[in-house]
Amino acid sequence: MTAIRFVAMPTTDAEQLWNGGRDAYDRLPETIVSDGPGHPCRHCLQNIDAGEALLVFAYRPFPKLQPYAETGPVFLHKQPCARYTAEDIMPPVLTTSRDFIVRGYSENDRIVYGTGAVTAIGDIPAYGEELLGRSDITYVHVRSARNNCFQCRIDKVEAPTLAETGAFS
Repeated sequence: MTAIRFVAMPTTDAEQLWNGGRDAYDRLPETIVSDGPGHPCRHCLQNIDAGEALLVFAYRPFPKLQPYAETGPVFLHKQPCARYTAEDIMPPVLTTSRDFIVRGYSENDRIVYGTGAVTAIGDIPAYGEELLGRSDITYVHVRSARNNCFQCRIDKVEAPTLAETGAFS
């Protein structure tokens, strides 16, 4: 069995936008006011409450441009928020729809064909574990099943070495 963790947008990416930086298309984020559920923040992985200001911007959750580096619209609280840290449980934003696309990517950030599946929310952890148990998959994306927007990433939890566990202390 492969242990997994749910990973939010890196804080460095969020801070760049909060500090007036540009998005993946070199544009300034748009500011809108949330009208309620349906605006998941990719940093804290919570829904942005009605009446709260949020940023809408193009996000590319890949290290560099290449043909498989999907870019799409996502949301972020306009005011800084704490990054999601309960990595071993399903993030709140993944409970707002009945299903999501779960898809594996290789170590060179390419889609591993045949892995993308519309997955019921209760099956996301098991399917993520299954995919990450394969040698050709390095990480997994969870995306909106309706709009393909990036929600979060699923990574393997690496087992600590004996030295890290204090076994030789």
